[in-house]
Amino acid sequence: MIALADLTAALAGGLLTVVVPGTDAPIDDLTLAELDLGIVGVAGDLVLGVAVDRPDAALDLVTRSAAAGAGGVVLRKVASDLPAVRDRARQAGIALVELAENASWAHVVWLLRGILDRSGAVPVDDTGDDLFAVADAAAALVDGPVTIEDARSRVLAYSARQDEADPARVSTIVGRRVPEEVLGRLRARGVFRHLARSAEPLLVAGDRELGPRLVVPVRAGGEWLGSIWVATSQLPPEPVLAELTRTASVVALHLLRLRARADLTRRVSADRLRTALTGGDPEAQTWLPEGPWRIAALGVPGDAEGPVPAGGGPAARADAVRTDLDLWEAVCRRHGWQQPLLTDIDDRVIALVRAEGPATTAGTWTWLKAVAEDPGGVALTAAASGPVRTVGDLPAAAAEAREVLGLLLPGGPSAAGATAWVGAAGPALAKEDAWVALTLMRSVRGIGDGPAAAPVAALQQADAVRGTELVATLAAWLDHPGESARAARALHVHPNTVRYRLQQVESVLEAAGLAIDLGDPPTRLALRLQLLVARPPR
Repeated sequence: MIALADLTAALAGGLLTVVVPGTDAPIDDLTLAELDLGIVGVAGDLVLGVAVDRPDAALDLVTRSAAAGAGGVVLRKVASDLPAVRDRARQAGIALVELAENASWAHVVWLLRGILDRSGAVPVDDTGDDLFAVADAAAALVDGPVTIEDARSRVLAYSARQDEADPARVSTIVGRRVPEEVLGRLRARGVFRHLARSAEPLLVAGDRELGPRLVVPVRAGGEWLGSIWVATSQLPPEPVLAELTRTASVVALHLLRLRARADLTRRVSADRLRTALTGGDPEAQTWLPEGPWRIAALGVPGDAEGPVPAGGGPAARADAVRTDLDLWEAVCRRHGWQQPLLTDIDDRVIALVRAEGPATTAGTWTWLKAVAEDPGGVALTAAASGPVRTVGDLPAAAAEAREVLGLLLPGGPSAAGATAWVGAAGPALAKEDAWVALTLMRSVRGIGDGPAAAPVAALQQADAVRGTELVATLAAWLDHPGESARAARALHVHPNTVRYRLQQVESVLEAAGLAIDLGDPPTRLALRLQLLVARPPR
C-alpha cells in the first residue's frame, strides 16, 4: 500500500496534483467510477472519475466515495477546480486529486497500475523485456540496429543486429552507456541541445570514428526523457519516420513508468531508513550494512540554518528537501555509491555510512569526507557522528550529526562564535575532531540569549559610553592568561595597552560593586563563556 502523496509524487511529470489533502490513507487499488451502477470504490481505492465532468456528478462522486472509505478521488480540472467540489471534499475528509488537462486517462491508469503492481522494492535499472521488444520492432521498421537511451545517455535497451554497428555503438552496448569521448563529439555538434529543445528527429552525419545516426527524441509533456538511436546514413521515408515518432511516444510511457518505479523505490528506502534513525525499527540491523556506522548530516550550497527558504510553507519545505536529496543522490551515484542510504529528518538530508573503510570504498565515512571535500564544483558539507554499533544508538547519532553540522553552517544557531574560537573548518567534520567546539556550543546554548552576567554587562556599558574595548581585552586576556604580550598580538595593540585596559576593567567592576577574582579558575571559565555569548569571535 502506498500513501497518496507518494503515489502522485512517484508519477511525476505533473500528471496528478493533490488539490485537497485528505487523511493520506494508503492506496492499494484503482477503481473506475460508475455512478449509475453504484461503483464508487472501497477502502484503499483511488477512485478515477473518468467521465465525471458535471458539477452534480462530481459532488455525488466525492460524497459517495468518502462514505465508502476510498482514499481519494481523481477528477479533471473542469470539475476539481469548482469551489463546491473542493469544499465537499474537505467536509467529507477525502483527498481530491486533479488530472492535468493534457493527460490521457488511459496513460495515467497504465502508469498508476504499474506503480501499484510494483510497489515492492524493484531494482531501479530493471527495464524488463518491454523496451527490448520495442527496440527490436524499431530496428525491423528501419532495417538497422537501434538503441534506446535515457536523458543521461545510459543504454536501457538495444535491438538485435548490433554486430552491424560501428565500434562506438559496440562500446556503448558493452558499457551500457555512451562513452565520454563520443558524448563530447555529439555535444560539440549540438545534438543534445537539439534533443533538449525539440521533438523532431535529427540525422547526425558520421565521421571517421563515429558512424551516422538518426536520433529521435523521447518526450512527455514537454520534458525530454531520452532518445532512440538508429544506425543509418539517411532519413527513412516519411511513413517510417512517422511510425518511429509514434514509437517514441510508447518509449516515453515506459520511461515514465521506470522513473516512477525508481522514485518509489527511493521513497521506500528513505522511509525505511528514517524509521530506523528515529528509533522505530528495532530490526534494522538485519538489513543495514555491517557496522559500525556513522550518521552524517549533509549540507548543500547556500545552507545556513537549514535548506528551507525563509517564510516557506510546508510545500516549499518539501520541495527544498526533495531538491537537496536529489542533489546528494546524484553526487553519491556519480562517485560510485549506487544505492546510497539517504533520507531526510526535520528538513535535513541524513546519510548512514560505514564508520570503517578506505576512501576508495563507496559508502564509508572516509569516502563521504573525500566527496564533500572534492565534489566537482558543488559546495557541499558533511558532518558525522561518532561511530555506533547498535541500532538503539542511531537516533542519538542522528541528533549528534546535526549538531556537528551546525558548526559548519555559516550563521548557524549559536555556533558561529564557538566555531571561530576553536577554528573548526569544513567542508567535512567528524565528532572527534569537533569536541571542543561542540562543548562550547552546548554551553553557549545552555546560557541562552538572556541578559548578560552582571560583570559582562557592566563592561559592555562602559565600552558603549567611553568607546573603549574592555570586553574584547578581557576575552583576549582570558584566552592567554598571564601573557599580556600574546593577548596584545591578538588585539593588535601594545602590551602596555593591554595592562592599562585591564586596570580599567578592575576599576569599572569595583565601581559597580562587582569585584571578581581573576585568579579563580571557575570564575575565569564562567566569564569566558559569558563573553563568548556576548561577543562571538569573528
